[in-house]
Amino acid sequence: MKTIDTIYINGAFVAPHGREPLVLLDPATERETTTVILADDVDAQRAIAAAKAALPVVARTTREERMDWLQRLHDAVAAAEREIVDVMVAEYGGTTAMATGTARRAAASFSIARRLLGEYAFEREVGGARVTMVPHGVVGLITPWNANIGFIATKLSMAIAAGSTAVIKPSELSAAQTALITRVMHGAGLPPGVFNIVTGRGDVVGAEITRHPDVAKISFTGSTSVGKAIARGAVDTMKRVTLELGGKSPTVLLDDADFAKAMPLAALAAVMNSGQACIAGTRLLVPASRVAEAHALAVRAFEDLVVGPTSDPRVNVGPMVTRKQYERVQDYIRKGIEEGATLLTGGPGRPDGLERGYFVRPTVFGDVRNDMMIARDEIFGPVLSIIPYRDDDEAIAIANDTPYGLHAYVFGADLARANRVAAGIQAGRVFVNGLYDAPEAPFGGFKQSGLGREFGVFGLETYLEPKAIMGHDKAL
Repeated sequence: MKTIDTIYINGAFVAPHGREPLVLLDPATERETTTVILADDVDAQRAIAAAKAALPVVARTTREERMDWLQRLHDAVAAAEREIVDVMVAEYGGTTAMATGTARRAAASFSIARRLLGEYAFEREVGGARVTMVPHGVVGLITPWNANIGFIATKLSMAIAAGSTAVIKPSELSAAQTALITRVMHGAGLPPGVFNIVTGRGDVVGAEITRHPDVAKISFTGSTSVGKAIARGAVDTMKRVTLELGGKSPTVLLDDADFAKAMPLAALAAVMNSGQACIAGTRLLVPASRVAEAHALAVRAFEDLVVGPTSDPRVNVGPMVTRKQYERVQDYIRKGIEEGATLLTGGPGRPDGLERGYFVRPTVFGDVRNDMMIARDEIFGPVLSIIPYRDDDEAIAIANDTPYGLHAYVFGADLARANRVAAGIQAGRVFVNGLYDAPEAPFGGFKQSGLGREFGVFGLETYLEPKAIMGHDKAL
């Protein structure tokens, strides 16, 4: 079994002050694979101090120097694509397709940030004032296990472009992924302290980052409950926060849609990352007049999914990340049956032929009401709820009847109508007639899906604060 017993502070791999061991299991086999020694609050303080000490170095850099750092990070991460894919597949059971996309987006994040840095107007004249966009200083970046390397790259790239230094707290469930990306980014040769990586528990390391007065901003991706705790804690020092949280995304099939073409895409939206994705389209809204057709096609699409260990590239639904998550999904499947929804396919237990591992049977419920728990709660597994609606207005109302507002999908033949429905849905992103990769479009949610936006120029500006100087052109 592998042991990970270093963290990364001030440009060096060091032993953590924390001594708590955490044993990680392979979710496909339930065998122990890794022991990680978790950092503690002292380690977080050391990392914050290193980031603060590096700020004068970063403040003296030119735009071109930071662009060079971003290019070096891009090259290092791009060269490690195969290793990144392998570690994601092995550590949490990411599918080959998901892992490959994440690896490529991680590298692209640095090149996108480099281009934005090259063209962004940090200084402009507004209303007679000279307005300068200035960096916050030390930023805390807290990333989730389900796309750890991707979010480290997207957050860090924008922090560097803005001129900030960073303390990164990755999920402790992603220790092997973190060890790899730390080694890869260390190879880019940035000055010590520009980024620091401290793997520990959220209630220890994350809490210290949240309360520490030298941290000016936090960017967090994860659950809504943890995001609320961070927002509450950040208020004491008036930290800026960007929170990308949970979702219960609707997929709306309009009555003129080609269901045979749309349903495979709707199924993939529902089970992306084995259903362990905040943007998963787990509520499928279908016209009541075509509900029987939708049920039949959804069953076919879900029964065509390949479930198993993701070392097989044909697999598109892997295991749940932990036993706790597996049991959570099983509980929701049982609740759906108890609530009176019609179990169309799937159900409790493991798929046939998979006696070990945290594998869930891809499950479709029909006759779901939007007030059922399976339609309200973020399950984070391959469970789809099909909800009928009467007309476009009711489809929009059901889509919006949720505490979340992260993502949505709309399919229809009349593009103007589909776009009208998309415009009526309260969500940070809506995909019309497809699943898209949009790495520069703003990403984030309405309502309890978060605060602020990431990606592209909108993401860059969350790491900047406007400072206005009036009378800058008048001498005495």
